[in-house]
Amino acid sequence: MNTSELRIKKNQTRRKQELRRRMVAGVLLLILTTASSLLFFSFRTKAQTSDDELLYKYYKSTIVKSGDTLWNFAGEYGESRYYDSKQDYIREVMLMNGLEDDQITEGQYIILPYYSPEFVS
Repeated sequence: MNTSELRIKKNQTRRKQELRRRMVAGVLLLILTTASSLLFFSFRTKAQTSDDELLYKYYKSTIVKSGDTLWNFAGEYGESRYYDSKQDYIREVMLMNGLEDDQITEGQYIILPYYSPEFVS
């Protein structure tokens, strides 16, 4: 072998070693990233104190009975923890049901939001 063939052979060997090092570094980086992600996303926290009750928001469809008003529903379902006023609850109900005013009639179906501590899946 002459010197240029030797130099070519050494360069090929060096490139293979460098490629091997980069592959190993890439695999290690992938493993480290995956492990870090799993560790990071495995911790869950709740943004509430232990004294707070966790409530879930639900919606129910109901038939309006004689004497029912949105103000009655606001008193029953519009908890002050979630609504600044009964009027805010009524506004949400009107928006959800496409109502132009707060008048409802007997036999009408409406959807009402409410909160409950029970989780229903």
